Amino acid sequence: MFLCALASLPLYAQEVQPAPTVPPPAAAPAPTATQAPSLQQGAPAPTHDEPPITEDQLRQQLQGKTFYLRSGYLENTLHFTSDGKLDGSSSQASYTLSLVQIESVHLEKHKLVLEGTRYGLHFLGALATEDQSAALDKVRLTTKKKPLRIEVDREEVDTSFEKKKEKQEAKEDAKAPHTTTATAPAPTSLPASPAPESIPQTAQQAQPTTELNRRGAAVTTSTTHANAALHKALDGILSPGIDDRMIASLPAYWQLYYQAVAAKADYRPADPSILRQSQVDQKAHLLQAFEPPSNEYAQSNGIVGIAMYHVVVGADGKPTEIAIGRPIGFGLDENAVESIRKASFQPALKQGQPVPVLVDLTVQFRIYSKLTSTPAAPPTTQADAPKPQTPVLPGPYSANTKPQ
Repeated sequence: MFLCALASLPLYAQEVQPAPTVPPPAAAPAPTATQAPSLQQGAPAPTHDEPPITEDQLRQQLQGKTFYLRSGYLENTLHFTSDGKLDGSSSQASYTLSLVQIESVHLEKHKLVLEGTRYGLHFLGALATEDQSAALDKVRLTTKKKPLRIEVDREEVDTSFEKKKEKQEAKEDAKAPHTTTATAPAPTSLPASPAPESIPQTAQQAQPTTELNRRGAAVTTSTTHANAALHKALDGILSPGIDDRMIASLPAYWQLYYQAVAAKADYRPADPSILRQSQVDQKAHLLQAFEPPSNEYAQSNGIVGIAMYHVVVGADGKPTEIAIGRPIGFGLDENAVESIRKASFQPALKQGQPVPVLVDLTVQFRIYSKLTSTPAAPPTTQADAPKPQTPVLPGPYSANTKPQ
């Protein structure tokens, strides 16, 4: 378990002194997209049926590269249908536990098999306004004996399927009775309307047909369609990086963080009437210590460090908007945000009236054990709290707390 408290104890959420006010930018730019291309990018679709995609082509595209699992599936054996939907069930978690590196690519007749390594992301204490280029540490979560395995079904190509369909339609036409009806001539006073242009027969034949076979697998008459379906499925499963589409799928507190990173500016609430702690007569503070739950990945990999969160505390003392200011990763930020949402605050006062205010909370994470556990302390007001010691930020690598 991880603990958080007020400024008097290092293990509890504590209020930090507000940083100098940074004026909001005129227009915050969109989050910087990754330079990695989308899995669907490439040459325009050819007008003729293209040859089937090869294993070598997929290796060049995937092998040795890192991606994010878009839906954060935690199971290490995942099976997807040909349209990129999970076949089965899997628990989901933070994207910070979903970085994968593809080590091998095998293209079989009915499916694509990818094997690789799953990593957890450990942020190393950088603020949104600071350099992010070296602010991450990758920690391996899977082993060589039990790697991550992703299977994606392929659409089967069956050109005989269309021929069988045409023969069946021809038989039905032959059995249908043929009747002739007289057509009245068009009036001489009005010109006959031109017949609408019909779709050329060759164009009709070029349209691929996709159906399900007896095994429930998708069957198509076009290799072009099968290739495009596989690329679309991969693009729905894997993200090359933290691009706009990936950010849009994240919780709001992560979106606000990446917006701040893109703008290289401190987080500011959208409502300009929300004050900072330095602008009120009596500051807001926590009423009770809270303990964000731990997770097995952080515990087994010795993830330690300090995270900071921006919290808008309403006039009723309840937190409203929360933004990550200094993440730690490994799914711990999600746990901390959930605990902050349930926390109670003494609201800030200005001229004797409660007002909404922006509060910065720091939370220290460390390994929970009998050697490091500390009993919870009652909440302490900022006036009563001793001067906090300078927190020790995590080093460039994850700490291993196992006894030597």
